[in-house]
Amino acid sequence: MFKDVVTSKQELRAMFGEPSERAVLKCHSSLDEHSRAFIAAAPFVLLATSNAAGQCDVSPKGDAPGFVLVLDDTHLVVPDRPGNNRTDGLTNVLENPHVGMIFLVPGRGDTLRVNGRASIVRDGEILARLAAHGKLPRVALGVEVEEAYLHCPKAFIRSSLWEPSTWPEPQRLPSFAQMLWDQVPTARHAPSVDAYTRDLDTRVRGSLY
Repeated sequence: MFKDVVTSKQELRAMFGEPSERAVLKCHSSLDEHSRAFIAAAPFVLLATSNAAGQCDVSPKGDAPGFVLVLDDTHLVVPDRPGNNRTDGLTNVLENPHVGMIFLVPGRGDTLRVNGRASIVRDGEILARLAAHGKLPRVALGVEVEEAYLHCPKAFIRSSLWEPSTWPEPQRLPSFAQMLWDQVPTARHAPSVDAYTRDLDTRVRGSLY
């Protein structure tokens, strides 16, 4: 399928050269005051994991700003809110503890990247601190920070992600319910797409916490 592929680090360096001094020095092994502030302001984080075979998964996590709790300079915890119970990321962590995270703050082009080693936490004291709307998560993902650094806004500038005037009309894509209706046979147990849409919205909003 793909031709003329790069197969070594030497080839990459010959093409791109060495990273700038700033790109190297901005990476820290702990969370400084700026990293902590960024995490406290972030309502959304992308969490990347992989299993022992290297198969990857990226899961979105979101809640009110500050939902990811920083315990100290090298440890943070992410609540596992109710979802589809596939537990892909959690299962991966059991096989391979290495995780990568990208924290986003709406309207900002820079992001915070955090890499480290994760474990699945059931500590009642920690879970109590992660409660939302009167409900505790069943588990949390505890991360020991190995790398933390800010990422420049080039991707956001190129994509105009936060500029509403550039957004495509939502109706250009089928709705979430319509796509599931087409992809999942059991969705068609509902009498119509409209009925399935209403049921799906009720189930999603009724099981956020």
